[in-house]
Amino acid sequence: MQDELPPKSAKKPMGKPQNPFLYLLLVTLFVTCLYFFFNSGTSVTEETPLSTFTESVEKGEVKKIEVNSNRILYSLTDEADTYEFFTVKESSATLSDILKDVDPTLLENIQVDVIDTQKSNFWKDLLISLIPFAIFIGFFVFMMRQAQASNNQAMAFGKSRARLNEEQKKKNKFSDVAGAEEAKNELEEIVDFLKNPKKYTTMGAKIPKGVILIGPPGCGKTLLARAVAGEADVPFFNISGSEFVEMFVGVGASRVRDLFKRAKRNAPCIVFIDEIDAVGRQRGAGMGGGHDEREQTLNQILTEMDGFEQGSNVIVMAATNRPDVLDPALLRPGRFDRRVVVDRPDLKAREAILEVHARNKPLTRVDLKKIAQQTPGFSGADLENLLNEATIRAAKKNQKTVNVRDIELSVEKIVMGPERKSRAMSVEEKKITAYHEVGHALAGHFSPKCDPVHKISIVSRGMSLGATWFLPNEDKHLSSRSKFFDELASLLGGYAAEELIFGEMTTGASNDLERASRIARKMVTEYGMSTLGPIIYGESNQEVFLGRDFGRVRNFSEKMAAEIDAEVEKIVKTSYENAKKILANQKDFLHKIAEALIEKETLSQKDFLAFFPTTTLKKSELKALKEEKEKNE
Repeated sequence: MQDELPPKSAKKPMGKPQNPFLYLLLVTLFVTCLYFFFNSGTSVTEETPLSTFTESVEKGEVKKIEVNSNRILYSLTDEADTYEFFTVKESSATLSDILKDVDPTLLENIQVDVIDTQKSNFWKDLLISLIPFAIFIGFFVFMMRQAQASNNQAMAFGKSRARLNEEQKKKNKFSDVAGAEEAKNELEEIVDFLKNPKKYTTMGAKIPKGVILIGPPGCGKTLLARAVAGEADVPFFNISGSEFVEMFVGVGASRVRDLFKRAKRNAPCIVFIDEIDAVGRQRGAGMGGGHDEREQTLNQILTEMDGFEQGSNVIVMAATNRPDVLDPALLRPGRFDRRVVVDRPDLKAREAILEVHARNKPLTRVDLKKIAQQTPGFSGADLENLLNEATIRAAKKNQKTVNVRDIELSVEKIVMGPERKSRAMSVEEKKITAYHEVGHALAGHFSPKCDPVHKISIVSRGMSLGATWFLPNEDKHLSSRSKFFDELASLLGGYAAEELIFGEMTTGASNDLERASRIARKMVTEYGMSTLGPIIYGESNQEVFLGRDFGRVRNFSEKMAAEIDAEVEKIVKTSYENAKKILANQKDFLHKIAEALIEKETLSQKDFLAFFPTTTLKKSELKALKEEKEKNE
């Protein structure tokens, strides 16, 4: 990675050369091959005794004799084979000495060649002597390269690991980010400053040095930061907070210094630190007094942000979903001056996000607004995953397009878990489950403030044997006391139905009771919705190293604790009696709907509302039926 951006016309640099040891090794192998090539003419052949050689000469069978150093090679007239013969041990034994007793007339027809071995032996010996020398040089160079690489690695340990986006890569724009209009409006000032800094500096304005994006996971914080860099067309340094901290003290601070040094060389640019809470947690907190290396890294970040020169045009952006644990010094003016909240999208924003992620998907007759209504609380990442699940489902069924059914089933899979058709229920269990789920639906239907019933099912999903899905027609940000009571009545409707029809309860209501108890306790201790008055009982744990959610500090007496328990019990029992009263009055509906559910296993909102007269339906239910009718037409 280069410290400075190359010019647009510059070509990509060539790759690093290979290790010279490899070249030396190849040369050595080549020299060895040459040695065997030059030595191939003197390869070992069949040895024959001296007597056999002389007899062959006397018989006139020898065609050619070759004298090579201390060896004599000869070939026969009737064969193509060549036999090698080593002379006697005495060096004075020459060819003339060996053939002195042979008739000279027999030697006239024999071709005798004497090879001068001095010249060939010189090159052969030279090549042979180069082999160990080349191996030694190669090994020495290899060791030197390894030592140099180790030294470079040690020196680079304190370098920043921030990734610099290349110009060739596709850049994100604000058009790729949907559902965060307020956040984009806040960040447009940053983009305008990076494009036209003089417009602000001439009037004495200072652009914020740091921008921190706060919001739940999956809401598009990183995407927004990339979009800012893409809109401004400036370099974008991306690094995670956890990449600063190592086991060695001082490495994190060194990487921070190197990061900001590179950023200043590439100004104007954006430095984005994702999950900054990994290094930006409150200092001096936790059991043991904190983490020294992490705090040194944080101190270096604070110092670097204060040390920016005027006009450097380096903007630091950060993202976190835990702003409550950050150090106050990190959030003061002059550092992260601006906080941009990237919250979960509302109905309109969810529709816009679905439109963005549906661009490259073949949807057919899909009402994205309807899908947005069915996905309250979904983040941008959840919506992207939803369309991806629907596309996978359609491709698995060899479909060419994605239809509404694929998306609706994917929503149910994400919200309630995948279907478990392999879990077979007995007839009795199926009946109990049906009455339990219809009890939820009826108690909610006849509770004015409860959300409308969207679907009832006794198909096993995840860990549950059935499900009743309540779906609001619009996003709500506030909940009233009466709505909590109606919601508790719907939660306890299944428990009440089991007791009313079968005379006893099963373990299927355990999760409902847990949720109801949690809501009732929050009504008493956090929301002030009880006779105990508008008082908060219990304080959140302020220990940042325990996540601040480890528990609640008890700031009330034993007597008040008993009163809280009694008030929680009163709320739950009152809601249970309300649910039981509703089901007793609507027992006929309970039986009819339960029988239909046992037969069909799943009832839609339209199927459920068909059991009731139109005059008894809520406005939200009538609106849903009207929209369904218009859609079918």
